[in-house]
Amino acid sequence: MKLSLVVLSLVSIGLSAPFAKGKRASCTSKTTRKSWHSLTREEKLSYIEAEKCLMSKPAKLGLTGARTLFDELQLFHVYQTPEIHGVGAFLPYHRFFVHAHEHLLKTECNYTGGQPYWNEALDAGNFSTSIVLDPETGFGGNGVAPSNCIQDGPFKDYVNAIGPGEAISDHCIDRIVNECMSVMGNSTFVNQCMQMQDYKTFWPCVEAAPHSAGHGGIGGQMMNVFSSPGDPLFYLHHAYLDKLWADWQSQNLSARLLDISGTNRAPFPPFSFPLPGNDPGNVTTLSHVLTVYGAVPNVTIADVMDIQGGTLCYEYV
Repeated sequence: MKLSLVVLSLVSIGLSAPFAKGKRASCTSKTTRKSWHSLTREEKLSYIEAEKCLMSKPAKLGLTGARTLFDELQLFHVYQTPEIHGVGAFLPYHRFFVHAHEHLLKTECNYTGGQPYWNEALDAGNFSTSIVLDPETGFGGNGVAPSNCIQDGPFKDYVNAIGPGEAISDHCIDRIVNECMSVMGNSTFVNQCMQMQDYKTFWPCVEAAPHSAGHGGIGGQMMNVFSSPGDPLFYLHHAYLDKLWADWQSQNLSARLLDISGTNRAPFPPFSFPLPGNDPGNVTTLSHVLTVYGAVPNVTIADVMDIQGGTLCYEYV
């Protein structure tokens, strides 16, 4: 697979000035992001319909294999996997990625709510009975052998064109719920991360336990580090991780709006997709560029350190 030249030309769009003061900028008309557990039936169905809309809207960027806007988002994640996992940009990138998803729901599909999150600590050890997997007001249940395709819910008939991994192939959304993995999302693991005193210890803790719990606990497509956004649960899961980061930042906001560290590339196999040139060394900085290839303008990590800093404008309840 190769990125089209038109997409490559977009990586320089929207770069902004570095964030330097650690102070919250003005943020009006905040979007409210709520737990799926607290949404009304109408709010749940509205979100699901908007997601199905993204799955039906034609792709715009000419990326190989992508048929829909939903596919394009998934490909952005595939393309950048080694630069957004096991690295300092892990939490900033996924914050930006979920923001891009929310933006498309609103601008392309007339969604008026905020991106919901799955409070996985409430269901840790019991994902299979979670209301998130409800067949009527949720995302459908576990997969069924031998294919492990989901058999109920609003996405049971969706044919995903991206994945598994870096492949381009038509396949179902599959799940293999693993409660041994889901336990790692319980409050004990979460609280351990929340006690960390700096970003260099916080983000590896989150990526190791709550992050792994959500992906491994659902399994199937969600377990694939490249193509996991092919399961719409991905966005609720990463909104939850973003909430954990925002909650951690709020414990010492002035310091933690500036606190970033880590390396820039995980030890993945050789990878050929070009990315924006930034952070010429291997230390993640606030000037590190984040991209979704023009679906929304590029930002720097500095731009997304604060969920109410102007570039982003939302709150979690």
